[in-house]
Amino acid sequence: MGLNDAVNYVLFSNPVSSGVWSMAAQGAKAVGLKPKSIAQAAATHTTTTVAQQAYPPLWKLLGGSRYIVRLAGISGAAAVVAGAYGAHHHFITKDEDIQERDPRQIFEMTNRYHFMHTLALLAAPLARRPYLTTVLMASGMTLFCGTCYYIAFTNDRRVAKFTPMGGFLLIFAWLSFVI
Repeated sequence: MGLNDAVNYVLFSNPVSSGVWSMAAQGAKAVGLKPKSIAQAAATHTTTTVAQQAYPPLWKLLGGSRYIVRLAGISGAAAVVAGAYGAHHHFITKDEDIQERDPRQIFEMTNRYHFMHTLALLAAPLARRPYLTTVLMASGMTLFCGTCYYIAFTNDRRVAKFTPMGGFLLIFAWLSFVI
């Protein structure tokens, strides 16, 4: 969107300014002035709305390097997979008696994932299919982080069966940057 398009939208094409121009034309007509020029100016600028105009995707406006967005998608998906593997891998420690994770550790891990994916959600407009990416990311955060927060705060593990679904949705959300 160029500067002319932005000014055109602000002055003429948005719903508020279109209403103002229409009221101005009606007011001018009511006092006996020729509102044709006002009405014609408004009509020429309101024939297409911003929603109807085909703007290039945001990633093109930001430099057009789709490869960087794809690389970020692959990296994000790999980070979620590595995080899941690391969370469930049996690391050899001196204290082998620890069977379950501490709720504080679960909370801290969940909060870190929640925050990272919230920031990643800001990049969803860069995806080729931003609504798909948004739905996958938000659903994944809700299922994954929501169940983990619940477990951390209540120590009730009945909802743990839904956590992997959330993790897969997060992986798919990251991969949606690639396709």
